[in-house]
Amino acid sequence: MIVANRFKNRTVIVSGGGGGIGAGIAKRFLAEGARVGVLDLRTSELVAELCDTHAERLIAVEGDCTDAALLEAFHTRIVVGFGSVDVLVNNVGQSGRERSAPFHESSEEVWRFVMEVSLFSAMRLSRLVAGTMRDGGRIVNMSSDAAFVGDAGLTDYAAAKMGIVGFTRSLARELAPHGVTVNAVAPGAIRTRAHETMPVAVIDRIKTNTPAGFVGEPEDVAATVAFLASDEARFITGQSLLIDGGRWMI
Repeated sequence: MIVANRFKNRTVIVSGGGGGIGAGIAKRFLAEGARVGVLDLRTSELVAELCDTHAERLIAVEGDCTDAALLEAFHTRIVVGFGSVDVLVNNVGQSGRERSAPFHESSEEVWRFVMEVSLFSAMRLSRLVAGTMRDGGRIVNMSSDAAFVGDAGLTDYAAAKMGIVGFTRSLARELAPHGVTVNAVAPGAIRTRAHETMPVAVIDRIKTNTPAGFVGEPEDVAATVAFLASDEARFITGQSLLIDGGRWMI
């Protein structure tokens, strides 16, 4: 349920917010009154969709989230344009995709790419905002149920996403005295553009292995992120919440 103006006058950053889950999260915060900064390789579709309704509260920058200098410049632009960051959503992440392979055939080049985009980008952005975040600040990191299930062929991705869990817990302890919460969400199978290219048999297998019996939507993740970023979640920190229809249960 959309809560009107729940994030009014709050500044939110969403990395990897140009499409898929990230775009769903960005749109949710905009719908609830936030000022939102998005950094992604491509943001044109998101901007086109929202230009008539939320243009004055959206700054979208196209660029590589693994570029440390670009992250600093982006953060500065958001602070100058919208004010200090109240909510950071470290959403960007990626497996090796077509370069994924059984571990004994995998390459260190791909490991490093997956770690950069899925773990280091979150650490870099968090360091930029952590020094000024105070009471009521929120950081939400994107893990994956692949970290808990341990999917074959995704060793680097699982390692990076479990690294997010450890990072979340440690940072939560550091920032708790300042009134800042840090949590992780771990989506399972979520319907994005990538699913459109998957064979029907693969989608059917995913559904079969998911107790809920269906594939989630980006809005399911966005709703959870919005809750963790809200005042209602002030006593929740250092936690990892799986959004996967019960594929992995803690």
